[in-house]
Amino acid sequence: MTITHAFKYAFNNLRTNKTRTFLTLLGMVIGISSVIIIMALGAGAQSLILNQIADVGSNLVGIMPGGSEEEGPPASVMGITITTLKYEDIMDLTIQGNVSHLEAVTAYVRGTANVSWKNRSIDADFTGTTSSYIDVESTDVEDGRFILPEEERTTARVAVLGSQVANDLFVNENPIGETIKIKRESFKVVGVMEERGVVGFENQDTQIFIPIVAVQKLLLGINHVSMARARIDSEENVDQAVEEIKMTLREAHNIDDPKQDDFTVRSANQALEILGTVTSALNYFLAAIAAISLIVGGVGIMNIMLVAVNERIKEIGLRKAVGAKKSNILTQFLVETVVIALSGGIVGIIIGGVVSALIALVINLLGYEWALIVSPGSIFLACSVSVMVGLVFGLYPSQRASKLDPIEALHYE
Repeated sequence: MTITHAFKYAFNNLRTNKTRTFLTLLGMVIGISSVIIIMALGAGAQSLILNQIADVGSNLVGIMPGGSEEEGPPASVMGITITTLKYEDIMDLTIQGNVSHLEAVTAYVRGTANVSWKNRSIDADFTGTTSSYIDVESTDVEDGRFILPEEERTTARVAVLGSQVANDLFVNENPIGETIKIKRESFKVVGVMEERGVVGFENQDTQIFIPIVAVQKLLLGINHVSMARARIDSEENVDQAVEEIKMTLREAHNIDDPKQDDFTVRSANQALEILGTVTSALNYFLAAIAAISLIVGGVGIMNIMLVAVNERIKEIGLRKAVGAKKSNILTQFLVETVVIALSGGIVGIIIGGVVSALIALVINLLGYEWALIVSPGSIFLACSVSVMVGLVFGLYPSQRASKLDPIEALHYE
């Protein structure tokens, strides 16, 4: 029996038992489509994370409270509150001679509260920051002005609204000069930011910007900052600036041993490398979990093929009686299992690709940069795994069929 005849015979047998074939295919379809979708989701999530960080700027340096390993993030990134970084520390960086090539540095503290004006109110995020925020973030006000240097150092009750906050709270009215209330504290609106969208996983248009000391003392009751960012004049000078920032902070915190650092300084490129490594490892882990469903599909194929062998014992005996060899019977049943597995794999790839595309479309419509990545490697892997599953789980039923005694098979009831 040639391979061509074996494939034709396999298709005829599978068409004869359509319902059983469909249910067997379903296990492989679910398994393969799960692998494709999870790998596409992992790659898309990785691109989203890396793009968000890249959009912030390659010449930015992040300063976070809490020490960390060289290749790992500080605990503050995980949502743990650490109070080792102060507003005064950030101001030390601006002293001439401390950090060369420094263009601007700003600090941040954040919170969420109900914001009201007259009879209207909304829930909004507020950010305590400094006058240099617009220089570090490369943005500007659309109307009015931003926080002044003398205001950031005091409890000045001024606020700059994100474009969406201004629209939601004031609708068609001019907010400049109006007074809003946040946590029962009054703030005068002095500016409205230009529309910016989502940057660094935060919608900048839903923020309210207030002098950092005012947020610390009036709204949050703290004396530390959540993080800081510094803009360096060029990417080539970032590494030097990172070391000088570390030295300045160590001097301010009386730290002699770098292992005792209670802060973490990372460039955007370092953050990209760390996150790229972490997300890649996570992608492979998720794909491995999804691949478990392929084993379930393979067991289903083996069970069905064992049933098929039992149903066709007389047929096998007749073929052997007229001269069919063990290898012919083995090939016949192996081909059937491979056809089932490969067909399920192809359908699974198509379904997985379509679902991945729909997910990417929805996320992009929500305003995020989500890349649709169904790599040729994942498709090749899915097809290869399909064939391997068919061969591995079809081998036992095929061998059992090929070893049947023709006389006993012909008399089988």
